[in-house]
Amino acid sequence: MVTVRVSKLIRMLVVTALTAAVVYGVADYLGGRASRHSPAMVVTLLGQTAALLVLGAAAFASRVPLPPASDWMWGGLAGIAGSSGLIAFYRAMGSGFMTVAGPISAVTTGAVPVFIGLATGERPGVLALLGMPIALGAVVLVADAFGPGHRRAPRMVIFLAFTAGLVFGSLFVLLDRTSADSGIWPVVAMRVASVPYMALLVRGSNMWLKPGKGNLGVIVAAGILDSTANALFLAATRLGMMSVAAVIIALYPASTLLLAVRLDKEKIHPPQIAGLALAAGALVLITLS
Repeated sequence: MVTVRVSKLIRMLVVTALTAAVVYGVADYLGGRASRHSPAMVVTLLGQTAALLVLGAAAFASRVPLPPASDWMWGGLAGIAGSSGLIAFYRAMGSGFMTVAGPISAVTTGAVPVFIGLATGERPGVLALLGMPIALGAVVLVADAFGPGHRRAPRMVIFLAFTAGLVFGSLFVLLDRTSADSGIWPVVAMRVASVPYMALLVRGSNMWLKPGKGNLGVIVAAGILDSTANALFLAATRLGMMSVAAVIIALYPASTLLLAVRLDKEKIHPPQIAGLALAAGALVLITLS
């Protein structure tokens, strides 16, 4: 009976984390499109402001009591971390070395929670432990690290991508520290901290808060989806181990790739197809663990 219940929780965790990965990927795709017409910091600020309004209303509607100060602290730190990571990530991705910056950031994002989880006592099953490195390898292939456009990147780009991954991974670790009965309030706390932080950065950079013609809807959607994905990650960690949830969410470049192929008519290369197949295999192994 206990084994059946554990297996059910693992399946629920996989579904929730995979949904978060898809939502993260869609948010990144929309954020990337919006950043073609507006500065990345402006896109981040406007999107996160919209997310604060929507998620704040949802949190009040859920009637979950306000969490303790510690949850606001962890959520706030996660919000600052996520916003800082976005700045480094956008700078790396905007350098023209996307096929280098993307996989470095994604793999590091997934590896940080796995390392912290294992170091603090999490013990996934044997099949899950086998699936984790396969999933991270799939990310490298899906992100087209070995595609025809790949070329040697400057050290600064590698540093920025690695830094972004470290910070994004730390975001997951910080969110995992919040209490299990706090609902989505920790994600609201993220935006309570990140919106003023980003406003100060935009103000200090003397940027205009102009979203660009026809760009506001895309920015709002990107911001709301990104925060929704954070909430889904939080839900996944409450079903099981952070290390397992994080490595599944690291597969988010797959949905970004599929959208780019479908909407932007980008070509998919054989290594990316292999990466999608590996990702599917890794999910099967983790689900069966």
